[in-house]
Amino acid sequence: MSQERPAHRDLRALPKAHLHLHFTGSMRHATLLELAERDGIPLPDALVEDWPPQLSAADEKGWFRFQRLYDVARSVLRTEGDVRRLLREAAEDDQADGGRWLEIQVDPSGYGARFGGITAFTDLVLDAAAEASAATGIGIAVVIAANRTRHPMDARTLARLAAQYAGRGVVGFGLSNDERRGRTAEFAPAFRIAERAGLLLVPHGGELLGPESVRTCLDELHADRLGHGVRTAEDPRLLESVVENEVALEICPVSNVALGVYSDLTSVPLPELMAAGARIALGADDPLLFGSRLAAQYATMRAAHELDDEALAGLARSSVLASRAEEATKKAMLADIDGWLATMPA
Repeated sequence: MSQERPAHRDLRALPKAHLHLHFTGSMRHATLLELAERDGIPLPDALVEDWPPQLSAADEKGWFRFQRLYDVARSVLRTEGDVRRLLREAAEDDQADGGRWLEIQVDPSGYGARFGGITAFTDLVLDAAAEASAATGIGIAVVIAANRTRHPMDARTLARLAAQYAGRGVVGFGLSNDERRGRTAEFAPAFRIAERAGLLLVPHGGELLGPESVRTCLDELHADRLGHGVRTAEDPRLLESVVENEVALEICPVSNVALGVYSDLTSVPLPELMAAGARIALGADDPLLFGSRLAAQYATMRAAHELDDEALAGLARSSVLASRAEEATKKAMLADIDGWLATMPA
């Protein structure tokens, strides 16, 4: 006699914070197509008929393809209105998925040439974020990120920029792109600038490379949170240290599989990380390229690892605690997560 599967609560109604979302990567696919058509920008088939693209970053050629698609997508952002639309739609999509707080990551140097320089572009992004927050009711903050493939001096420039906006909408400083490129330790001076300004330190690490990448981010960059960090699970002593120091992990399961880090969603070591007591925030990374937004990260992990609603609520709580939302906002979100659990499942 088959047993009935337990009923589940609606994950789109579960309040959560979104801490790993890239600027251009947050764009709606329909918006990409519309803006490209408006300006006559040719798009590769991987961003049109074959979307979402088949990706793998197991080698440098695979990462180059991923980066090329991202750069093409960035090129459709031509006007101030495009930037405002992107932020508004990202906020609307997060709100529909239960997002109450969003920390969106952007490298202003990738947009400055078209928008009057990195300072002018940062002003635009912060104004657009405030506008989108007012329209949707979710809190939005910005993480300014440097690019590992550029010179560490460029990162210092961005760290000083981020420091200027600390407390004015910018909450963190990150380091993105292929972690196999460059020497992470060489970016430490930039992170010291951000650290002195009281910014959250959120470098990418522990995805395409293993535990040693995580150690470098912790020891050299003094990471408060790790972009990805999923491969911390491969070193029990390192994982224990991460848990003891309350270093949060921004886990993006769908992109981990899409980029070839894991063969399938059941291989993503989320249960091991949870069992160890790690503070975890599930994130969508780049929905434009991976085809999966915030609530879907929770849904895929529910299905892949048979997580019950208590466990999923625990993940949502972790995302809130790992955020830079104000304490009153955190308290309200945590109460609403408890309220979600208190409802009867459908």
